[in-house]
Amino acid sequence: MQRNQEQSLTLIQKLGEAIANRVERWMPSPFLFAILLTYVTAVVAFFFEESTVTEIALSWQDGFWDLLQFGMQMVLILVTANVVAYHPRVKKLILALVRLPKNGRQAVVLVGIGSMLTGWISWGLGLIFGAILAREMGKRASRDNIPVHYPLLAVAGYMGIGLTWGWGLSSSAGLLQATEGNALMQLGFIDRVVSSTEWVFHPYPLLLTALALTYASIMLYLLCPPNENCRGIKHYVHTHDDEVNNNSEHNLTPTKHTEDVAPEKPMLADRIDNSAMLSGIIAIIGLALFARSFFTQGLGALDINVLNFGFLMLGLLLFMSPSRYLGEFYDAVQGSAGVILLFPFYAGIIGIMTGTGLVDTMTESLLSIATPSTFPVIAWITGGVLNIFVPSAGGEWAIIGGPMMLASAELGIPYGQTIAAYAVGDAHTNLFNPFWAVPLLAITGLQARDMFGYSITMMILLIPFLATVLYILPY
Repeated sequence: MQRNQEQSLTLIQKLGEAIANRVERWMPSPFLFAILLTYVTAVVAFFFEESTVTEIALSWQDGFWDLLQFGMQMVLILVTANVVAYHPRVKKLILALVRLPKNGRQAVVLVGIGSMLTGWISWGLGLIFGAILAREMGKRASRDNIPVHYPLLAVAGYMGIGLTWGWGLSSSAGLLQATEGNALMQLGFIDRVVSSTEWVFHPYPLLLTALALTYASIMLYLLCPPNENCRGIKHYVHTHDDEVNNNSEHNLTPTKHTEDVAPEKPMLADRIDNSAMLSGIIAIIGLALFARSFFTQGLGALDINVLNFGFLMLGLLLFMSPSRYLGEFYDAVQGSAGVILLFPFYAGIIGIMTGTGLVDTMTESLLSIATPSTFPVIAWITGGVLNIFVPSAGGEWAIIGGPMMLASAELGIPYGQTIAAYAVGDAHTNLFNPFWAVPLLAITGLQARDMFGYSITMMILLIPFLATVLYILPY
């Protein structure tokens, strides 16, 4: 019987199950993964750069806090997007979406498309929206007896940060280069700002995004295991029967902060703390200033601070009550705790790579073989390889962006094409490194080893597509 089931699997399904079975046995936790990568980087630097143990240790310590500012900006993207994604109106949208699919394959594809579209807007929004959508889709499938593989639903919810965000509004490399006086300008690698009209609002990244949405959706559809091999949410997450069977909007998990019941006669301080007028006025002014940036500067106004400012003001307007907004922030920050912990350790890895010269060796080796036609593919590979060791696109770009932009200028490659190719390389190997999956794992209730077998399979399935389109698609 088992042999007949294996023979009925397609090649893609066999690949997914084979990798998933091995990853379930060997995949470490995200924090242990970061520690192991630290050792791997140190060993590579010791043998290939001939660095001493003392030099490696000091480089690790020196780099530990180098990403504090950027880390705070990234956490703000994640937290503000989390707050918006948990708003009741967004919850209603999610609950409406989970009722659309008629079978497990449709459910996986819908979650993937939802994650990739919202991920294009903001990687943080795509990550949280995709995680909630996957969780609720799993609960609905369990309630209605629809066979669906819950780990693959989680992978679909992770596809925004695993693919489309690199070409989207929150691209770290793009936002950094769109900021006046950025690090690469100060160091003389580039003499101008690279506007968002070159790396996001341009036919090249827009077409890449559309093609990627189509291809990834097809791969998710083909990767779905047959019904008899599907393991639903109850196999991985303890759920009460009433939680799974109840489809109310208050059923979203994890349980969010709720306001305490107001006293019958609230004090003046309570009324002020919950004043919709006070928070509404400042939110409207903030959003007006956000809009003014684009009216006065066009689409090129987008940078990392403008994006965070917009999401902060949008969240305040949605929740209105200052105390409720603060409560939502508390919950969102708790969900980001793993990312906050991991950032210094990955900054330490950057310190080893830069302090020992390892990153220069890697970058020069890859860029030395690039030609005008192969440069986008080399940029994609460079971003992907470095992201395995340092899953922070902004941190990576700070150390290799300069040499990459110089090489692109020498080869006549537009800056926008370079940023787009590099950025998707960084996004692509997020499907291998569990760093950014920490909030998604918390929401879905899975462990990294439960879902990363299929995540790594999707990474492999994307390789021929990305190599082809980056090689043949003109800018």
